[in-house]
Amino acid sequence: MKKHYLGLILIGSLYFTMACQPKTGESSATEGQEQSEEKANGQRPSPLIKAEGQAASKSIKVQYGSPAVKGRTIWGDLVPYNVVWRTGANEATYVELAEAVTVEGKTLAAGKYSIFSIPKESGAWTVIFNSDWNLEHGHFQYNEKNDILRVEVQPQWEPTSQESLSIAVESQGIVIRWEKLKLPIAMQ
Repeated sequence: MKKHYLGLILIGSLYFTMACQPKTGESSATEGQEQSEEKANGQRPSPLIKAEGQAASKSIKVQYGSPAVKGRTIWGDLVPYNVVWRTGANEATYVELAEAVTVEGKTLAAGKYSIFSIPKESGAWTVIFNSDWNLEHGHFQYNEKNDILRVEVQPQWEPTSQESLSIAVESQGIVIRWEKLKLPIAMQ
C-alpha cells in the first residue's frame, strides 16, 4: 500500500511540474512583460508598417516599426540629439528603390537601404542610407562603414502632435512624421 501511495505522489508531482511548464511557443514570465503582452494580444508595441508609392514617377517602398509617443518626451530624451537613431523602432527601417533616385540632390542607386538619422536640437538633421538594410536590432548593429549616402534635411515643427511615427511616400519623396516633427526627404 505504501508503494502504491508513493507512486501516486510521484505521478502527481510529475504531472504538476509538467503542467506548470510553458508549452512550446509560450513565453515565461521572465521574458518580460512587453513580450508577454505582445504575444497575448498578437500585436507588437511598435507595429511593423509597410508603405509604398511613387515620388517623381519612381516606385519606392518603406518598412518601419511605428512607436507611439505615449506621453513621453521624444526629441532630446527618448531619441537623443547628435546620436544615430534607427528612424523607427525595433529592426532597422528600410527603403526599397526600384530605380536610381536623387535624394536631396545626390544620386542613390536602385536597391534596399536602411535609413538612419541623426537628430539635432537645431539646424538640419543628417539622414543616412546604409547598405545593411536587414538589421534585426536597428542602431545597435549600425556600422558607419556601410553608409552609402548621407544628406542634410531641414526638419519642420508643426503645431499639432502625431501620436505614432509614420513614414509616407509622397510625390516629393519620403516624409517622416512623429510627435510635432515633419522631416521631408526630397527624392526625384
